[in-house]
Amino acid sequence: MKRFIGVVVIGRNEGERLRKCLESVVGSSDSVVYVDSGSTDDSIAISRQIGAHVIKLDLATPFTAARARNEGFQKLQNLNPDLVYVQFVDGDCEVVGSWLRTAYAYLCENSDVAVVCGRRRERYPNASVYNMLCDIEWNTAIGDTKACGGDALIRAAAFKQVTGFNPGLIAGEEPELCLRLRQEGWRIKRMDEEMTLHDANMTRFSQWWQRNVRSGYAFALGEYLHGKKAEQHWVNEARRGRLWGGYIPLTILISTIINPLCFVFISIYLFQVFRIAIKSRHRINNNWKYSFFVTLGKFPEAQGQLRFYFDRLFGLRSNIIEYK
Repeated sequence: MKRFIGVVVIGRNEGERLRKCLESVVGSSDSVVYVDSGSTDDSIAISRQIGAHVIKLDLATPFTAARARNEGFQKLQNLNPDLVYVQFVDGDCEVVGSWLRTAYAYLCENSDVAVVCGRRRERYPNASVYNMLCDIEWNTAIGDTKACGGDALIRAAAFKQVTGFNPGLIAGEEPELCLRLRQEGWRIKRMDEEMTLHDANMTRFSQWWQRNVRSGYAFALGEYLHGKKAEQHWVNEARRGRLWGGYIPLTILISTIINPLCFVFISIYLFQVFRIAIKSRHRINNNWKYSFFVTLGKFPEAQGQLRFYFDRLFGLRSNIIEYK
């Protein structure tokens, strides 16, 4: 198996999290490439010590995770022209011991599947409410799916067929790649298998807010690129962000200026929290916290969309939106 699988790890200033990540894959794959995006800690030294091939991105070209993964993939191809599968993983994740064997076997047996992913768990879900929210976010449906996240085993031939990730995307690059793969007839599969342990390390409200700004930007970008096609990629997500984070609060504000009694309409958000909590009570233990933050999250999502539209209007290229 080893000679057919390569691993691409991307990161920036992940420190000991990166060490755990690399140690979890070095022994179970033929080649491991670490792509660094300007770390100022000892990430590069750690990677070389463990035995990974290191790429230091030229920061003269704007950094994106998509670009980093593409360059990592190209390096793997150069190291091993016979490469069949590539495992992409973020530097803040540790790959579970049995994952590569399980995913490899599945792709060998299912030639129409381009991407297989499994369960990503939060390493410390109880460390903060924001980590808990990430853990809930990772718990997605099993079976055929539309998209994977940053951790997945991908068939190299399929990846090359669609020319890899779109390097210009600063967010939402994985679902966009999967959309193009599905348009070519490939399937995306999520297995009920443990895949990675993720360390969000979110302890501040500002980090959570910024992460949702990034999501809003990704929704608007995805809608712009593929929203008019049959699948209407991320159209509903973008519309919900604009509605709950933009149109409704703006309408309430204007109405309240005209008639202060209209401020009572702010209670619509309380009803939304209640509706989501009731809807999710059978599948989410912390459904009230979840519903509160899902509702509140529409405001930073709207901010992210506004940032995207501003960039489009003035022809600007936005930098990556980091929350750590």
